Amino acid sequence: MTTKHNQARVQSANWAIGQLPGLSEQNQAKLENCGIRTTFQLLQHSKTPEQRQQLATQLQIHIQHLNKWVALANLARIPAVGCQHCGLLLHAGISSPLQLAQTPLPRLHRQLLKLHVATLQRQDLCPTIDEVALWVEQAKRMVRA
Repeated sequence: MTTKHNQARVQSANWAIGQLPGLSEQNQAKLENCGIRTTFQLLQHSKTPEQRQQLATQLQIHIQHLNKWVALANLARIPAVGCQHCGLLLHAGISSPLQLAQTPLPRLHRQLLKLHVATLQRQDLCPTIDEVALWVEQAKRMVRA
């Protein structure tokens, strides 16, 4: 017998560090020199504020840049979001899978539409409500796991 509980777990996605949006080749090289080649490795090296501060110092970058990369890597763990949409979510004010899971779908989709119209003057490039619903559902399953 198959139940919905078989879908309960969502496997976190792991990406090459260079796939994170907005990461310059120079910063990618700095991360790789510290042994960070994937988004999982970035999250592993930056679990606590102390670790993030230490890594930012080692990379010789401002902590805000590192915090942004960590937030992007965290959102990219959601398979349907990935590196393709994590920047859009962060720009819309969503900074974690937990926050995504708790945001009402209609409000989130309206935010994303507004953002697309304001920045790109194109509503047609915005993810559909069904795509966003999948992001929210996967985030909820990840948070529960």
